[in-house]
Amino acid sequence: MIVVSAPSPSSDTGTLSAYERVNGTWERVLGPTPATLGELGVGEPEDDVFRTPEGTFPLGQAFGRKPNPGTRMPYFQATDEDWWDEDVDSPTYNTHVHAAEIDSEDAENLYDSGPMYDYAVVIDHNPQRVPGRSAGIFLHVTDGDPTWGCVAVDRDQMKSVLQWLDPSANPQITIGVGAGAPS
Repeated sequence: MIVVSAPSPSSDTGTLSAYERVNGTWERVLGPTPATLGELGVGEPEDDVFRTPEGTFPLGQAFGRKPNPGTRMPYFQATDEDWWDEDVDSPTYNTHVHAAEIDSEDAENLYDSGPMYDYAVVIDHNPQRVPGRSAGIFLHVTDGDPTWGCVAVDRDQMKSVLQWLDPSANPQITIGVGAGAPS
C-alpha cells in the first residue's frame, strides 16, 4: 500500500510512504518522501482539471523511457510511438496506445513528455474509462512543478517504488488529505 498525504485539499505538495503487511501489521518500507500533486490539490477527478484524484486505487501498468529498473510489475519501455489517449470522444480514452500516430484530439506522448516519464506506473483511478472522470493519472518522476493530476516523486524514490512493487500483492495507492498509515 502506498499512501499519499496532502496537508489540505488545495495543496500541490504532500508526502508519499509505502507500507507492506508483515505478520499482520503494516510496516513502512519507504518514505516519507516529498511528493508533488496536482496544481489544484486533491479531490474529485475531472478531465482538464489539474487535480489529483482522492481515494484508493489499484496500481497497474508500469512504463518508462528508461529500461525496466527491476520491477515485477508489467513494464514497457516507452518509445515515440507510445501514447496515453485522453480524448473523451475517442474509443481508446484512458488507455495506452502504441502507434506511429494516433487519431486523437488529446493524446500525450509518453516518450516526448520528457524525464518525468523515465519511470512511471498507472494509478488506475478510472478503470471503467468514464469520460469526464480524468485520464492519464500516473505515479512518476517529478520535474519540480505541480502536476496535471498525477503524483510525482524524485527519480531515486520512483525507482525504489518500482523495484518494491509486486503485482502478486495487489498494490494500491491511497491519496487523501491527512491520509495515514493503513490499518
